[in-house]
Amino acid sequence: MPLDETRIFKPVHIALLTVSDTRTSDDDSSGNLLAERIVSAGHKIVERAILRDDVALLTARLHNWIDDERVDVIISTGGTGLTGRDVTPEALERVKTKDIPGFGELFRWLSFATIGTSTIQSRACAVLARGTYIFALPGSNGAVKDGWDQILLHQLDSRHRPCNFVELMPRLRET
Repeated sequence: MPLDETRIFKPVHIALLTVSDTRTSDDDSSGNLLAERIVSAGHKIVERAILRDDVALLTARLHNWIDDERVDVIISTGGTGLTGRDVTPEALERVKTKDIPGFGELFRWLSFATIGTSTIQSRACAVLARGTYIFALPGSNGAVKDGWDQILLHQLDSRHRPCNFVELMPRLRET
């Protein structure tokens, strides 16, 4: 992916959410992996949480972070599967202003190279909510690598060309 080195890198302030009924801060491997990649890329994690698969609980936390002026982007890992407990996309549906359908489409296309047709079971998605980007990744380490390394690393870099999510941030609340 082309970077324009003449442009200034602008760190993004990110809230990181792990959605799981079983993980704790001691064994949150996908959340830890994602946190390491976010910081290595030069961004700042302003808040991090682990919440159980409960749509009301997730929705409340998302609203809280959307209203927090310190948060530019929310990235979640987990809760995007097909089981009855997987409710992350439903929580995003409750807070969204606009869908970003290309994110999930591209994620599944890239993931196909890694896990084949099993990618069809992923409901990875992204939305814009009152000026805040929200990206929902599956809870596996491989999914975090695919989503961050191949999409978000580039789109959250203000130097990425021909365009990126960061350059749109000042205009996301326009009416």
